[in-house]
Amino acid sequence: MASFEQAVLKVERQKEFAELKSAIGRAFAADQVESVLKRIAREKVPVRDWDALLAGGVFDQEESGVRAQSLYESLAVSDQAQIREFYLFQVEEVSPKLRERFHRLYQYY
Repeated sequence: MASFEQAVLKVERQKEFAELKSAIGRAFAADQVESVLKRIAREKVPVRDWDALLAGGVFDQEESGVRAQSLYESLAVSDQAQIREFYLFQVEEVSPKLRERFHRLYQYY
C-alpha cells in the first residue's frame, strides 16, 4: 500500500515567501491567535476565505508597512499555492476551545 508523500516544490521568491509565511505564523501564534480571530470576526469573513482576508489586510505588517497582499501577488502561482496551504493548515491547528468560541468563522455555509 502506497502512502501519501507531499511533493517538494522549490520556492522561487524565497524572501517574499518567508516574509509572508512568517506573518501568518505570527498571527496564529498562541498569544496572537485570539486577537486575529476577533479581527476576522469583525471583517465578517469566513476564516477559510484567504483572498478576502488578504484583501482586508488581516496579515499586513503594520510596523514595517508591508502589505501581505503585495507579497502574495509577487509570488509565483506554485508559491501562492504553498502559502494558501500553509494558511489553511494554521487555521485547522487552532485549539478546539477557540474554534468552538469562534464557531461562526469556521462554518462552511
